[in-house]
Amino acid sequence: MSTTGDVHHLLVFPFPAQGHLIPLLDLVHHLSIRLPGLSFTVIVTPANLPLLDHFLAATPSASPLVLPFSFSTLAPGVEHVRHLSHGNSVAALIHALSSLRPAVVSWARSLTRSPFALLSDFFIGWTHHLAADLDIPRVVFYSSGAFGVSILDHVWRQMPPAPTSDAAASSSSVTLASLTSAPSFPYSHLPSVYRRYKAGDPDWEFARDSFLTNAASWGAVINTFDALEGDYIAHLRRSYGHDRVWDVGPIHPAGAVGGRGGRSSVPAEEVMAWLDACPPRSVVYICFGSQYTPTEAQIGGIATALEKSGVRFLWALGGAAAAAALEGFEGARGMVVRGWTPQVAILGHAAVASFVTHCGWNSVLEGVTAGVALLVWPMEAEQFVNAKLLVEDRGVAVRVGEGSGEEGTPAAEELARTLAESVAEGGEWQEVRDRVAELRARAMEAVAEGGSSYRALEQLTIQLAQLSKYTIRAGPPLPRHHSHSSDK
Repeated sequence: MSTTGDVHHLLVFPFPAQGHLIPLLDLVHHLSIRLPGLSFTVIVTPANLPLLDHFLAATPSASPLVLPFSFSTLAPGVEHVRHLSHGNSVAALIHALSSLRPAVVSWARSLTRSPFALLSDFFIGWTHHLAADLDIPRVVFYSSGAFGVSILDHVWRQMPPAPTSDAAASSSSVTLASLTSAPSFPYSHLPSVYRRYKAGDPDWEFARDSFLTNAASWGAVINTFDALEGDYIAHLRRSYGHDRVWDVGPIHPAGAVGGRGGRSSVPAEEVMAWLDACPPRSVVYICFGSQYTPTEAQIGGIATALEKSGVRFLWALGGAAAAAALEGFEGARGMVVRGWTPQVAILGHAAVASFVTHCGWNSVLEGVTAGVALLVWPMEAEQFVNAKLLVEDRGVAVRVGEGSGEEGTPAAEELARTLAESVAEGGEWQEVRDRVAELRARAMEAVAEGGSSYRALEQLTIQLAQLSKYTIRAGPPLPRHHSHSSDK
Protein backbone atom coordinates (compact mmCIF):
# COMPACT_ATOMS: atom_id res chain seq x y z
CA MET A 1 0.00 0.00 0.00
CA SER A 2 0.99 3.62 -0.47
CA THR A 3 3.07 5.16 2.29
CA THR A 4 1.97 8.72 1.53
CA GLY A 5 1.74 10.57 4.84
CA ASP A 6 2.37 14.20 5.73
CA VAL A 7 2.53 15.49 2.13
CA HIS A 8 0.13 17.12 -0.30
CA HIS A 9 -1.12 14.40 -2.57
CA LEU A 10 -3.62 13.78 -5.32
CA LEU A 11 -5.59 10.54 -5.31
CA VAL A 12 -5.91 8.88 -8.73
CA PHE A 13 -8.41 6.13 -9.59
CA PRO A 14 -8.08 4.68 -13.11
CA PHE A 15 -10.50 2.32 -14.81
CA PRO A 16 -8.77 -1.01 -15.59
CA ALA A 17 -8.75 -0.98 -19.39
CA GLN A 18 -5.67 -0.09 -21.43
CA GLY A 19 -7.37 2.66 -23.42
CA HIS A 20 -8.46 4.33 -20.18
CA LEU A 21 -5.48 3.59 -17.95
CA ILE A 22 -2.60 4.69 -20.17
CA PRO A 23 -3.73 8.26 -21.05
CA LEU A 24 -4.74 8.95 -17.44
CA LEU A 25 -1.34 7.86 -16.16
CA ASP A 26 0.34 9.94 -18.88
CA LEU A 27 -1.61 12.96 -17.65
CA VAL A 28 -0.56 12.29 -14.06
CA HIS A 29 3.06 12.04 -15.17
CA HIS A 30 2.88 15.49 -16.78
CA LEU A 31 1.18 16.92 -13.70
CA SER A 32 3.99 15.50 -11.57
CA ILE A 33 6.52 17.43 -13.64
CA ARG A 34 4.60 20.67 -13.27
CA LEU A 35 3.86 20.11 -9.57
CA PRO A 36 7.14 18.69 -8.23
CA GLY A 37 6.19 19.24 -4.59
CA LEU A 38 3.11 17.00 -4.73
CA SER A 39 2.77 13.24 -4.57
CA PHE A 40 0.30 11.07 -6.47
CA THR A 41 -1.37 7.93 -5.12
CA VAL A 42 -2.84 5.55 -7.70
CA ILE A 43 -5.52 3.07 -6.61
CA VAL A 44 -4.94 -0.33 -8.17
CA THR A 45 -5.92 -3.96 -7.61
CA PRO A 46 -3.25 -6.70 -7.34
CA ALA A 47 -3.64 -8.17 -10.83
CA ASN A 48 -3.33 -4.72 -12.41
CA LEU A 49 -0.28 -3.57 -10.46
CA PRO A 50 2.20 -4.71 -13.18
CA LEU A 51 0.43 -2.36 -15.62
CA LEU A 52 1.77 0.54 -13.55
CA ASP A 53 5.43 -0.51 -13.78
CA HIS A 54 6.29 1.76 -16.69
CA PHE A 55 4.46 4.71 -15.15
CA LEU A 56 5.95 4.27 -11.68
CA ALA A 57 9.47 4.02 -13.10
CA ALA A 58 8.96 7.30 -14.98
CA THR A 59 7.13 9.11 -12.16
CA PRO A 60 9.09 9.09 -8.86
CA SER A 61 6.46 11.11 -7.00
CA ALA A 62 3.77 8.48 -7.66
CA SER A 63 3.04 5.38 -5.61
CA PRO A 64 0.37 2.68 -5.75
CA LEU A 65 -2.37 2.00 -3.25
CA VAL A 66 -2.91 -1.74 -3.79
CA LEU A 67 -6.27 -2.93 -2.52
CA PRO A 68 -7.50 -6.56 -2.43
CA PHE A 69 -10.40 -7.09 -4.79
CA SER A 70 -13.21 -9.60 -5.06
CA PHE A 71 -16.90 -9.26 -5.85
CA SER A 72 -19.73 -11.75 -5.78
CA THR A 73 -20.89 -11.20 -9.37
CA LEU A 74 -17.42 -11.45 -10.89
CA ALA A 75 -15.43 -14.63 -11.40
CA PRO A 76 -12.25 -14.89 -9.30
CA GLY A 77 -9.32 -13.09 -10.92
CA VAL A 78 -11.46 -10.68 -12.98
CA GLU A 79 -9.89 -7.27 -12.36
CA HIS A 80 -9.52 -5.87 -15.90
CA VAL A 81 -11.80 -5.42 -18.91
CA ARG A 82 -9.81 -7.99 -20.86
CA HIS A 83 -10.63 -10.58 -18.15
CA LEU A 84 -14.36 -10.21 -18.72
CA SER A 85 -16.12 -13.19 -20.27
CA HIS A 86 -19.54 -13.31 -21.92
CA GLY A 87 -20.99 -14.02 -18.47
CA ASN A 88 -19.74 -10.70 -17.07
CA SER A 89 -20.44 -7.19 -18.33
CA VAL A 90 -18.44 -4.01 -18.04
CA ALA A 91 -21.27 -2.83 -15.77
CA ALA A 92 -20.44 -5.65 -13.36
CA LEU A 93 -16.82 -4.46 -13.23
CA ILE A 94 -17.89 -0.84 -12.67
CA HIS A 95 -20.16 -1.98 -9.83
CA ALA A 96 -17.52 -4.29 -8.38
CA LEU A 97 -14.91 -1.55 -8.20
CA SER A 98 -17.23 0.41 -5.91
CA SER A 99 -16.61 -2.27 -3.29
CA LEU A 100 -13.19 -0.63 -2.79
CA ARG A 101 -14.82 2.56 -1.48
CA PRO A 102 -14.73 1.69 2.24
CA ALA A 103 -11.08 0.61 2.05
CA VAL A 104 -10.08 3.87 0.35
CA VAL A 105 -11.93 5.93 2.95
CA SER A 106 -10.31 3.97 5.78
CA TRP A 107 -6.85 4.44 4.26
CA ALA A 108 -7.35 8.18 3.68
CA ARG A 109 -8.53 8.77 7.24
CA SER A 110 -5.48 7.00 8.61
CA LEU A 111 -3.16 9.59 7.05
CA THR A 112 -1.77 12.68 8.69
CA ARG A 113 -2.81 14.62 5.60
CA SER A 114 -5.68 13.32 3.47
CA PRO A 115 -5.71 13.69 -0.34
CA PHE A 116 -6.73 17.16 -1.48
CA ALA A 117 -8.57 16.00 -4.62
CA LEU A 118 -9.57 12.88 -6.56
CA LEU A 119 -8.82 12.41 -10.27
CA SER A 120 -10.78 9.44 -11.65
CA ASP A 121 -11.94 7.86 -14.88
CA PHE A 122 -15.39 8.61 -16.34
CA PHE A 123 -16.34 4.92 -16.30
CA ILE A 124 -16.33 5.08 -12.50
CA GLY A 125 -18.47 8.15 -11.93
CA TRP A 126 -19.53 6.68 -8.58
CA THR A 127 -16.16 7.95 -7.29
CA HIS A 128 -17.88 11.34 -7.02
CA HIS A 129 -19.48 9.88 -3.87
CA LEU A 130 -16.09 8.63 -2.71
CA ALA A 131 -14.78 12.19 -3.02
CA ALA A 132 -17.77 13.39 -1.01
CA ASP A 133 -16.90 10.85 1.71
CA LEU A 134 -13.44 12.43 1.88
CA ASP A 135 -14.81 15.99 1.57
CA ILE A 136 -12.62 16.70 -1.46
CA PRO A 137 -13.41 17.74 -5.06
CA ARG A 138 -13.47 15.18 -7.84
CA VAL A 139 -12.03 15.80 -11.30
CA VAL A 140 -13.31 13.40 -13.97
CA PHE A 141 -10.92 12.25 -16.69
CA TYR A 142 -12.35 11.46 -20.12
CA SER A 143 -10.21 9.22 -22.31
CA SER A 144 -12.87 9.63 -25.03
CA GLY A 145 -13.31 12.74 -27.16
CA ALA A 146 -15.65 15.60 -26.38
CA PHE A 147 -18.10 14.60 -29.14
CA GLY A 148 -18.31 11.07 -27.74
CA VAL A 149 -18.70 12.37 -24.18
CA SER A 150 -21.48 14.76 -25.27
CA ILE A 151 -23.36 11.92 -26.94
CA LEU A 152 -22.87 9.56 -24.00
CA ASP A 153 -24.20 12.22 -21.63
CA HIS A 154 -27.22 12.72 -23.88
CA VAL A 155 -28.21 9.07 -24.24
CA TRP A 156 -27.87 8.30 -20.53
CA ARG A 157 -30.15 11.26 -19.76
CA GLN A 158 -32.68 10.79 -22.55
CA MET A 159 -32.61 6.97 -22.72
CA PRO A 160 -33.65 6.49 -26.39
CA PRO A 161 -35.46 3.13 -26.51
CA ALA A 162 -33.87 0.11 -28.12
CA PRO A 163 -35.48 -1.08 -31.39
CA THR A 164 -37.17 -4.46 -31.32
CA SER A 165 -34.85 -6.10 -33.88
CA ASP A 166 -31.30 -5.90 -35.24
CA ALA A 167 -32.67 -4.72 -38.58
CA ALA A 168 -34.54 -1.90 -36.89
CA ALA A 169 -31.42 -0.96 -34.90
CA SER A 170 -29.57 -0.37 -38.16
CA SER A 171 -32.36 1.55 -39.87
CA SER A 172 -33.84 3.57 -37.00
CA SER A 173 -32.44 7.03 -36.40
CA VAL A 174 -31.71 8.74 -33.08
CA THR A 175 -31.32 12.53 -33.16
CA LEU A 176 -29.37 14.13 -30.34
CA ALA A 177 -31.23 17.41 -30.09
CA SER A 178 -29.34 18.62 -27.01
CA LEU A 179 -26.22 19.18 -29.14
CA THR A 180 -26.01 22.32 -31.25
CA SER A 181 -25.39 20.32 -34.44
CA ALA A 182 -28.26 17.89 -33.60
CA PRO A 183 -26.45 14.89 -35.10
CA SER A 184 -28.37 11.73 -35.99
CA PHE A 185 -27.18 8.14 -35.70
CA PRO A 186 -28.62 4.73 -36.37
CA TYR A 187 -29.37 3.20 -32.96
CA SER A 188 -26.72 0.53 -33.71
CA HIS A 189 -24.08 3.30 -33.88
CA LEU A 190 -24.72 4.69 -30.40
CA PRO A 191 -22.01 3.89 -27.82
CA SER A 192 -22.14 0.19 -27.05
CA VAL A 193 -21.90 0.72 -23.28
CA TYR A 194 -25.34 2.34 -23.58
CA ARG A 195 -26.80 -0.19 -26.03
CA ARG A 196 -25.91 -3.04 -23.65
CA TYR A 197 -27.84 -1.45 -20.79
CA LYS A 198 -30.46 -3.77 -19.24
CA ALA A 199 -33.24 -2.01 -17.37
CA GLY A 200 -33.68 -3.39 -13.87
CA ASP A 201 -30.33 -5.19 -13.80
CA PRO A 202 -28.57 -4.08 -10.58
CA ASP A 203 -25.15 -3.75 -12.25
CA TRP A 204 -26.50 -1.76 -15.18
CA GLU A 205 -28.63 0.51 -13.01
CA PHE A 206 -25.57 1.22 -10.90
CA ALA A 207 -23.50 1.89 -14.04
CA ARG A 208 -26.13 4.26 -15.44
CA ASP A 209 -26.20 6.26 -12.20
CA SER A 210 -22.40 6.24 -12.26
CA PHE A 211 -22.24 7.75 -15.75
CA LEU A 212 -24.87 10.35 -14.93
CA THR A 213 -22.92 11.44 -11.85
CA ASN A 214 -19.95 12.56 -13.95
CA ALA A 215 -21.73 15.83 -14.78
CA ALA A 216 -21.69 16.75 -11.07
CA SER A 217 -17.90 16.60 -10.85
CA TRP A 218 -16.02 19.72 -9.77
CA GLY A 219 -13.95 19.63 -12.96
CA ALA A 220 -13.33 17.61 -16.12
CA VAL A 221 -10.21 16.84 -18.15
CA ILE A 222 -10.53 15.62 -21.74
CA ASN A 223 -7.83 14.20 -23.98
CA THR A 224 -8.65 16.34 -27.01
CA PHE A 225 -7.78 19.73 -28.48
CA ASP A 226 -9.62 22.83 -29.57
CA ALA A 227 -9.03 22.62 -33.34
CA LEU A 228 -10.53 19.13 -33.43
CA GLU A 229 -13.42 19.47 -30.97
CA GLY A 230 -13.70 23.07 -29.81
CA ASP A 231 -17.44 23.22 -30.46
CA TYR A 232 -18.08 20.14 -28.33
CA ILE A 233 -15.81 21.38 -25.53
CA ALA A 234 -17.93 24.54 -25.51
CA HIS A 235 -21.08 22.39 -25.38
CA LEU A 236 -19.80 20.50 -22.33
CA ARG A 237 -18.97 23.74 -20.53
CA ARG A 238 -22.51 24.95 -21.13
CA SER A 239 -23.96 21.60 -20.11
CA TYR A 240 -21.91 21.37 -16.90
CA GLY A 241 -22.52 25.01 -16.02
CA HIS A 242 -18.90 25.99 -15.43
CA ASP A 243 -15.58 26.54 -17.25
CA ARG A 244 -13.58 23.89 -15.38
CA VAL A 245 -13.48 21.68 -18.48
CA TRP A 246 -9.90 21.38 -19.68
CA ASP A 247 -8.98 20.01 -23.10
CA VAL A 248 -5.32 19.10 -22.65
CA GLY A 249 -4.65 16.77 -25.58
CA PRO A 250 -3.12 15.15 -27.38
CA ILE A 251 -1.52 13.91 -24.15
CA HIS A 252 2.05 12.92 -24.92
CA PRO A 253 3.19 9.44 -23.81
CA ALA A 254 5.31 9.40 -20.67
CA GLY A 255 8.79 7.92 -21.01
CA ALA A 256 10.02 5.48 -23.64
CA VAL A 257 7.72 3.78 -26.14
CA GLY A 258 8.34 0.25 -24.90
CA GLY A 259 6.72 -1.61 -22.03
CA ARG A 260 3.41 0.25 -21.91
CA GLY A 261 0.84 -2.15 -23.22
CA GLY A 262 1.81 -5.75 -22.51
CA ARG A 263 3.44 -8.64 -24.31
CA SER A 264 4.28 -8.84 -27.99
CA SER A 265 5.36 -11.56 -30.40
CA VAL A 266 7.97 -9.21 -31.89
CA PRO A 267 10.29 -6.91 -29.88
CA ALA A 268 9.69 -3.21 -30.48
CA GLU A 269 13.24 -2.78 -31.74
CA GLU A 270 12.67 -5.41 -34.42
CA VAL A 271 9.45 -3.72 -35.53
CA MET A 272 11.18 -0.37 -35.87
CA ALA A 273 14.13 -1.93 -37.70
CA TRP A 274 11.73 -3.46 -40.24
CA LEU A 275 10.18 -0.03 -40.83
CA ASP A 276 13.64 1.51 -41.20
CA ALA A 277 14.19 -0.77 -44.19
CA CYS A 278 10.99 0.38 -45.95
CA PRO A 279 10.78 3.37 -48.34
CA PRO A 280 9.11 6.55 -47.09
CA ARG A 281 5.28 6.58 -47.06
CA SER A 282 5.01 3.00 -48.32
CA VAL A 283 3.50 1.08 -45.37
CA VAL A 284 -0.10 0.55 -44.30
CA TYR A 285 -0.41 0.02 -40.54
CA ILE A 286 -3.43 -2.00 -39.37
CA CYS A 287 -4.60 -2.20 -35.77
CA PHE A 288 -8.04 -2.58 -34.20
CA GLY A 289 -7.01 -1.79 -30.64
CA SER A 290 -6.25 -3.74 -27.49
CA GLN A 291 -9.77 -5.03 -26.75
CA TYR A 292 -11.06 -6.19 -30.14
CA THR A 293 -10.06 -9.34 -32.01
CA PRO A 294 -11.33 -9.43 -35.61
CA THR A 295 -13.39 -12.40 -36.73
CA GLU A 296 -11.81 -15.06 -38.90
CA ALA A 297 -13.84 -13.73 -41.84
CA GLN A 298 -12.47 -10.23 -41.28
CA ILE A 299 -8.94 -11.52 -40.94
CA GLY A 300 -9.24 -13.52 -44.13
CA GLY A 301 -10.76 -10.59 -46.03
CA ILE A 302 -8.04 -8.18 -44.92
CA ALA A 303 -5.32 -10.70 -45.75
CA THR A 304 -6.76 -11.18 -49.25
CA ALA A 305 -6.98 -7.42 -49.75
CA LEU A 306 -3.39 -6.94 -48.65
CA GLU A 307 -2.24 -9.61 -51.06
CA LYS A 308 -4.17 -8.06 -53.97
CA SER A 309 -3.08 -4.50 -53.15
CA GLY A 310 0.65 -5.14 -53.30
CA VAL A 311 1.29 -2.66 -50.45
CA ARG A 312 3.75 -3.08 -47.63
CA PHE A 313 1.96 -3.61 -44.33
CA LEU A 314 2.43 -3.88 -40.59
CA TRP A 315 -0.50 -5.62 -38.91
CA ALA A 316 -0.99 -5.65 -35.14
CA LEU A 317 -3.31 -8.49 -34.22
CA GLY A 318 -4.29 -10.58 -31.23
CA GLY A 319 -5.97 -13.87 -30.48
CA ALA A 320 -5.41 -17.53 -31.29
CA ALA A 321 -7.64 -17.32 -34.36
CA ALA A 322 -5.31 -14.74 -35.83
CA ALA A 323 -2.30 -17.01 -35.42
CA ALA A 324 -4.05 -19.84 -37.26
CA ALA A 325 -5.58 -17.73 -40.03
CA LEU A 326 -2.32 -15.99 -40.90
CA GLU A 327 0.05 -18.94 -40.74
CA GLY A 328 2.64 -18.38 -43.46
CA PHE A 329 1.08 -15.07 -44.56
CA GLU A 330 4.02 -12.85 -43.65
CA GLY A 331 6.69 -12.23 -46.23
CA ALA A 332 8.99 -9.57 -47.58
CA ARG A 333 6.13 -7.06 -47.90
CA GLY A 334 4.63 -7.43 -44.48
CA MET A 335 4.96 -8.09 -40.77
CA VAL A 336 2.27 -9.41 -38.41
CA VAL A 337 2.71 -8.64 -34.71
CA ARG A 338 0.58 -10.58 -32.27
CA GLY A 339 -0.02 -8.63 -29.10
CA TRP A 340 1.08 -5.11 -28.19
CA THR A 341 2.90 -2.79 -30.59
CA PRO A 342 4.64 0.58 -29.99
CA GLN A 343 1.89 2.35 -31.92
CA VAL A 344 2.99 5.94 -31.35
CA ALA A 345 6.47 5.20 -32.69
CA ILE A 346 5.08 3.17 -35.59
CA LEU A 347 2.69 5.92 -36.70
CA GLY A 348 5.44 8.52 -36.36
CA HIS A 349 7.81 6.59 -38.61
CA ALA A 350 8.48 8.07 -42.05
CA ALA A 351 7.70 4.73 -43.72
CA VAL A 352 4.06 4.70 -42.58
CA ALA A 353 1.60 6.33 -44.99
CA SER A 354 -1.80 5.20 -43.74
CA PHE A 355 -3.55 3.66 -40.75
CA VAL A 356 -6.48 1.23 -40.82
CA THR A 357 -8.03 1.83 -37.40
CA HIS A 358 -11.08 0.86 -35.36
CA CYS A 359 -11.39 4.53 -34.45
CA GLY A 360 -10.74 4.15 -30.74
CA TRP A 361 -10.02 7.63 -29.39
CA ASN A 362 -6.39 7.02 -28.44
CA SER A 363 -5.72 5.67 -31.93
CA VAL A 364 -7.53 8.66 -33.47
CA LEU A 365 -5.29 11.13 -31.63
CA GLU A 366 -2.14 9.13 -32.36
CA GLY A 367 -3.01 8.94 -36.06
CA VAL A 368 -3.82 12.65 -36.27
CA THR A 369 -0.65 13.56 -34.39
CA ALA A 370 1.41 11.48 -36.82
CA GLY A 371 -0.28 13.04 -39.84
CA VAL A 372 -1.04 9.73 -41.56
CA ALA A 373 -4.05 8.99 -43.75
CA LEU A 374 -6.83 7.45 -41.63
CA LEU A 375 -8.85 4.52 -42.96
CA VAL A 376 -11.56 4.01 -40.34
CA TRP A 377 -13.42 0.80 -39.58
CA PRO A 378 -15.43 1.37 -36.38
CA MET A 379 -16.42 -1.76 -34.44
CA GLU A 380 -17.97 -0.90 -31.07
CA ALA A 381 -17.84 1.45 -28.05
CA GLU A 382 -18.01 5.09 -29.23
CA GLN A 383 -16.04 4.32 -32.40
CA PHE A 384 -18.94 5.05 -34.79
CA VAL A 385 -19.25 8.48 -33.17
CA ASN A 386 -15.54 9.12 -33.65
CA ALA A 387 -15.75 7.97 -37.27
CA LYS A 388 -18.56 10.44 -37.97
CA LEU A 389 -16.48 13.26 -36.51
CA LEU A 390 -13.44 12.39 -38.63
CA VAL A 391 -15.12 11.45 -41.91
CA GLU A 392 -18.21 13.67 -42.12
CA ASP A 393 -17.45 16.64 -39.88
CA ARG A 394 -13.69 17.13 -40.31
CA GLY A 395 -12.96 15.36 -43.60
CA VAL A 396 -9.67 13.86 -42.38
CA ALA A 397 -10.53 10.16 -42.81
CA VAL A 398 -12.08 7.67 -45.22
CA ARG A 399 -14.47 4.98 -44.03
CA VAL A 400 -13.52 1.47 -45.22
CA GLY A 401 -15.80 -0.74 -43.11
CA GLU A 402 -18.37 -0.82 -40.32
CA GLY A 403 -18.78 -3.31 -37.51
CA SER A 404 -17.93 -6.98 -37.33
CA GLY A 405 -20.83 -8.27 -39.40
CA GLU A 406 -20.63 -9.44 -42.98
CA GLU A 407 -22.68 -6.47 -44.23
CA GLY A 408 -20.10 -4.00 -42.91
CA THR A 409 -17.03 -5.83 -44.20
CA PRO A 410 -15.76 -4.45 -47.53
CA ALA A 411 -15.14 -6.68 -50.53
CA ALA A 412 -11.49 -7.68 -50.78
CA GLU A 413 -11.11 -6.01 -54.20
CA GLU A 414 -12.56 -2.74 -52.92
CA LEU A 415 -10.38 -2.73 -49.81
CA ALA A 416 -7.31 -3.62 -51.88
CA ARG A 417 -7.90 -0.62 -54.13
CA THR A 418 -8.32 1.69 -51.13
CA LEU A 419 -5.14 0.39 -49.49
CA ALA A 420 -3.15 0.94 -52.67
CA GLU A 421 -4.53 4.47 -53.11
CA SER A 422 -3.72 5.34 -49.50
CA VAL A 423 0.03 4.98 -50.12
CA ALA A 424 0.05 6.49 -53.62
CA GLU A 425 1.02 10.11 -54.19
CA GLY A 426 -1.63 12.55 -55.39
CA GLY A 427 -4.98 11.31 -56.61
CA GLU A 428 -8.30 11.58 -54.79
CA TRP A 429 -6.56 11.15 -51.44
CA GLN A 430 -4.57 14.37 -51.70
CA GLU A 431 -7.29 16.58 -50.22
CA VAL A 432 -7.68 14.20 -47.26
CA ARG A 433 -3.89 14.17 -46.75
CA ASP A 434 -3.80 17.96 -46.86
CA ARG A 435 -6.54 18.23 -44.24
CA VAL A 436 -4.79 15.66 -42.02
CA ALA A 437 -1.52 17.61 -42.34
CA GLU A 438 -3.31 20.80 -41.33
CA LEU A 439 -4.96 19.12 -38.34
CA ARG A 440 -1.63 17.65 -37.30
CA ALA A 441 -0.10 21.13 -37.36
CA ARG A 442 -2.97 22.41 -35.22
CA ALA A 443 -2.42 19.55 -32.75
CA MET A 444 1.26 20.47 -32.49
CA GLU A 445 0.36 24.12 -31.96
CA ALA A 446 -2.11 23.13 -29.21
CA VAL A 447 0.53 21.46 -27.04
CA ALA A 448 3.30 23.96 -27.80
CA GLU A 449 3.96 26.76 -25.33
CA GLY A 450 1.06 29.20 -25.50
CA GLY A 451 -1.20 26.76 -27.37
CA SER A 452 -4.75 25.94 -26.30
CA SER A 453 -3.92 22.59 -24.65
CA TYR A 454 -0.79 24.03 -23.06
CA ARG A 455 -2.85 26.83 -21.51
CA ALA A 456 -5.54 24.36 -20.39
CA LEU A 457 -2.96 22.21 -18.63
CA GLU A 458 -1.53 25.34 -17.01
CA GLN A 459 -4.99 26.27 -15.72
CA LEU A 460 -5.58 22.73 -14.43
CA THR A 461 -2.21 22.82 -12.70
CA ILE A 462 -2.97 26.16 -11.06
CA GLN A 463 -6.37 24.94 -9.88
CA LEU A 464 -4.88 21.78 -8.37
CA ALA A 465 -2.15 23.83 -6.69
CA GLN A 466 -4.79 26.10 -5.17
CA LEU A 467 -6.80 23.13 -3.95
CA SER A 468 -3.70 21.73 -2.26
CA LYS A 469 -2.60 25.14 -0.92
CA TYR A 470 0.68 24.39 -2.67
CA THR A 471 2.83 27.25 -4.01
CA ILE A 472 3.15 26.52 -7.70
CA ARG A 473 6.47 26.67 -9.50
CA ALA A 474 6.66 27.31 -13.22
CA GLY A 475 6.62 23.98 -14.99
CA PRO A 476 8.23 23.05 -18.30
CA PRO A 477 6.37 23.13 -21.60
CA LEU A 478 4.41 20.08 -22.67
CA PRO A 479 6.69 17.64 -24.53
CA ARG A 480 6.52 17.91 -28.29
CA HIS A 481 5.55 14.79 -30.25
CA HIS A 482 8.62 13.40 -31.98
CA SER A 483 8.68 10.86 -34.76
CA HIS A 484 11.00 7.86 -34.68
CA SER A 485 12.41 8.80 -38.07
CA SER A 486 11.70 11.98 -39.99
CA ASP A 487 8.96 14.35 -38.86
CA LYS A 488 5.79 14.33 -40.98
